Amino acid sequence: MGMRTLQVPGVEVFRDGRLVPLLPTSPILSSEDVRWEGLALEEHSTTPGLIPDHEHPTHVLHLQTSGAVWVEWTTGGHTHSEFHGPGTVYLLPRGSQHRFLGEGPSARVVVALHPRLLTQALEETAHREDIELTEQWNLSDRHIGSTLLALRADVEDGLPAGRLYGESLGTALAVYLGRRYAARPVNAPPARGGLPTYRLRRVLDYIAAHLDRDPSLADLAGTAGFSPHHFAELGQRIERAKRLLRDRARTVLDVAVLTGFQNQSHFARVFRRAVGVTPTRYRREL
Repeated sequence: MGMRTLQVPGVEVFRDGRLVPLLPTSPILSSEDVRWEGLALEEHSTTPGLIPDHEHPTHVLHLQTSGAVWVEWTTGGHTHSEFHGPGTVYLLPRGSQHRFLGEGPSARVVVALHPRLLTQALEETAHREDIELTEQWNLSDRHIGSTLLALRADVEDGLPAGRLYGESLGTALAVYLGRRYAARPVNAPPARGGLPTYRLRRVLDYIAAHLDRDPSLADLAGTAGFSPHHFAELGQRIERAKRLLRDRARTVLDVAVLTGFQNQSHFARVFRRAVGVTPTRYRREL
């Protein structure tokens, strides 16, 4: 996978034949300088008013974080109106066309996802050119909400873990949307097994050769020969194993089972490749 193939400069829409910002207000927080691959985040404090007719070139998620607002929107030739409060989520797919009126102030976190992020994240199982999402208004989805808040916190904190953390969250979000809100649901089975030694060595060599820059999740996944979803999930399982090993009431076998490995020996081999020591030694050195 090449670098920067899925750049999303911001939350933008087509209006009157031009690509323009979705919201009239300037964002109070933005991932513009982060340049995540496949997604962009903005936080806005909005005032009452109309967002004129527009079309989305990306998938867009809104999370309302404050304000209790009566809203009216037009989509597919039909107008709807209802009361939206904090925690409300909108899912607006690529190609959807809307007009939106908010009758009060509100704060919201908005994330744009490149359409190819979904197909790239799920390429090992989906084999599709496109994954169509269903339009959703007034959702209550804690998974989406918590992920958007985690992305916002990462930008606020200055990306302490580099771009990989945000891109991993974006990939996990793409997989979740494909499973939960696709017009034709996509099933992505959990990753089994760890990185084979030759693939791990390939990734480590790539990192060593590019210490002067911040590699993306897609770069490392492509180097390993996995999809970003598979690669990120393997890393998440090792991190979860580390947390579980801190609980000395659990045996190493317990941790192996809880993190989805075939048996204790398999877990120990994969853990040692990734961390450099066996699970038993890792626990001993805590």
